[in-house]
Amino acid sequence: MPTLRTLQPGDEVSLEAFLLQHTDTSMFLRSNWRTAGLLDEGARFQGTYVAAYIDETIVAVAAHFWNGMVIVQAPVHLPEVVQAVVAQSGRVISGISGPAAQVEATKSILGLSNRPTQLNEPEILFSLTLRDLQIPQALAAAKLQCRLPHPEELELLTEWCAAYNVETLGQTDTLSLRPACRVVIEARQAMAMHWVLLAGDTPVSYSAFNASLPDIVQIGGVWTPPALRGQGYAKSVVASSLLDARSQGVERAILFTGHNNQSAQAVYRGIGFLPTGEKYGLVLFEDT
Repeated sequence: MPTLRTLQPGDEVSLEAFLLQHTDTSMFLRSNWRTAGLLDEGARFQGTYVAAYIDETIVAVAAHFWNGMVIVQAPVHLPEVVQAVVAQSGRVISGISGPAAQVEATKSILGLSNRPTQLNEPEILFSLTLRDLQIPQALAAAKLQCRLPHPEELELLTEWCAAYNVETLGQTDTLSLRPACRVVIEARQAMAMHWVLLAGDTPVSYSAFNASLPDIVQIGGVWTPPALRGQGYAKSVVASSLLDARSQGVERAILFTGHNNQSAQAVYRGIGFLPTGEKYGLVLFEDT
């Protein structure tokens, strides 16, 4: 039987050594601990981490984060780490993510298989080596510009974030949605982890990194207003964000998107992304 431990400062090296064996499906875990450490005081990006050890080596981990998300990387001993981390954190569970099969099993382990969801599907995982990034012609010809948003644009981006959450993540447009989105947008602004694309002086598309490491980034939150779609803006904003990352030494990018989201898949394939063959699980529960 494994030994279960709640991870503490000083456990970073052993945690990272384990997660590096599962790089493509561990982006949130790796990025969050690097950003916020292993102490859990409820701050943004912080969480409680429980690991299963065999002979002093981590073989499984689950974390329960500040926002209620349970994130798993547990090819073995999944029930043990999941049950332990939820008991330890005492938090409400807002969702689950990680390798698709583990996410589906985690729902059952926690007795949540019948809980209503706003999003519940295995997503296609895509990867791109940034030296193979294909630059859209309009971006290469400088017909479009991409940059960190200006402060006066954050209100517009908050509206775009809300629209993204409703269309892509299945959220309900409630009074609490925009304040929550504003917090997300301001955090991304502070960390310089999002980009706005402009045609002339008009913002036309948006992209962000929802996890960032020195060697690899994960794309999330890509949004073009419906009236502006079909003009290649999404390709350009994602490509430009990756050019910035590449200039800082990042070598690879990861993202995941739904099986039925053919338009998004076309965007990502159009700049060089290819499926990895793995499926990423994402479950978001309805507010109850």
